[in-house]
Amino acid sequence: MKVKIINKSKHALPAYETLYSAGMDLRADLDAPITLGSLERTLVPTGLFIELPVGFEAQIRPRSGLAAKHGISLVNTPGTIDADYRGEIKVILVNLSAAPFVVNDGERICQMVVCRHERVEWEETDVLSDTRRGAGGFGHTGR
Repeated sequence: MKVKIINKSKHALPAYETLYSAGMDLRADLDAPITLGSLERTLVPTGLFIELPVGFEAQIRPRSGLAAKHGISLVNTPGTIDADYRGEIKVILVNLSAAPFVVNDGERICQMVVCRHERVEWEETDVLSDTRRGAGGFGHTGR
């Protein structure tokens, strides 16, 4: 699938790191480092603008290495970029650790996964079909 992209950053285009990768790393596009204190969040620019085909979204997800090693995640995960959005992709990073974290220019801050999605047409009813699970949730299957 081809996706139009404008790259106003100082960095190469996002790319798949391995043959079977689902996501591409996005990099911070900064003029100066950002220090993110404990429990602080900040909006980090990437310098990227995309035009997704109708019926697709781009999901912005945390990087497991940043989460495991430094407690860095995303506030809204996954974040969604809709097919009609044309603004710069920005990422809401949060520091869930006790130590400050410095975000440097070019740092890989998140992953982007492009996914197909469907639009729902609601069909109102008074009855839903029965299943074995029924209304069980919130740990119900772990008993």
